[in-house]
Amino acid sequence: MPCPPLEILFLGTGTSHGVPMIGCDCEVCRSADPRNQRTRSSILIRADDLNVLVDTAPELRLQAVRERLDRVDAVLFTHDHADHLHGIDDLRAFCQKHQMLIPLHGESRTLQTICRRWPYMFQDHEFRLRHLNVARLTTRPVEGPFRIGELDIVPVPLLHGKEPILGYRIGNFAYLTDCSEIPESSIHLLRGLDTLVIDGLRPRPHLTHFSLGQACLAVARLRPRQAFLTHLTHNVDHAAVDAALPPGVRLAYDGLRILCP
Repeated sequence: MPCPPLEILFLGTGTSHGVPMIGCDCEVCRSADPRNQRTRSSILIRADDLNVLVDTAPELRLQAVRERLDRVDAVLFTHDHADHLHGIDDLRAFCQKHQMLIPLHGESRTLQTICRRWPYMFQDHEFRLRHLNVARLTTRPVEGPFRIGELDIVPVPLLHGKEPILGYRIGNFAYLTDCSEIPESSIHLLRGLDTLVIDGLRPRPHLTHFSLGQACLAVARLRPRQAFLTHLTHNVDHAAVDAALPPGVRLAYDGLRILCP
């Protein structure tokens, strides 16, 4: 079945420290350019009336209020690091407003980490009825392609340093955050993209993330129509770096919306 048109909303585009970074007085952290204000990385994928969140950043509440987001139908998790999980308690607002159970999709290891850190969200049904302020969540381990509503979701295995994590492809859109390598076995999953979002941490190399240059090389190999770099540190000044990127490659920023046909 053809994928419906997607709207991608960048809720956050920052690295684990966020930007401005605590205690830093650099030019980017002091910048008046709102594109240099970066909360931790997360996106919302909209397709018709369906809202799919990718990761629950620590600033989820602030991101949702800023974007007037009032419904989340499902969450895709890329991996179990704190900057991608620790806003999970704020899912309770969506559960309460719509009296719904929100499914969480991710690798078994990631879902096990979530259940271990926040066991109260997965208590029995009667417990959650007595404690209405508790998020009502359920886990859906990812073991291959799956479907949410009208969306066909293809997990894309990646490496974050030596740690295996997931990116996701939906139709002609792919989201690859926190990656330092795309295994050869995953390349075929990323052919024919319209829009690619990919980790581009900073100018200098890093052990567990693509640098800006490495991200651009990956984009050149995959040849999407357009690409956006995310998970950016305070070493990246938006205006200066964006202007120097190759054609078809841009920096993402918090609040950016893009359409993917």
